[in-house]
Amino acid sequence: MKLKRINTQKAKEIIKENKYKFFTAHFIKKDNTKRILNCMIGKKYTPKTNRKQPYDPSKYNLLKVYDLKIKDFRIINFNTLYKLNINKTKYKIKQNV
Repeated sequence: MKLKRINTQKAKEIIKENKYKFFTAHFIKKDNTKRILNCMIGKKYTPKTNRKQPYDPSKYNLLKVYDLKIKDFRIINFNTLYKLNINKTKYKIKQNV
């Protein structure tokens, strides 16, 4: 199956259009290791403390998702996202330059 090529902005749109649906994101972590997350968006995050989040993830091209494997929240970095599988469609992400 051939991968559809999209940019990071289109990847964000596809993910947000498919709220509450499962998807797989392939990206590179800060320590340069690859991570594959089976996740979803739309689940309500409840902080464990009363502290306010110190930054807005969307301003840094990040997205908070719910990791289905460990049952906790994680952050996807769109700057290092390279593959996305959603709705039985596979996408290869071309980074915006």
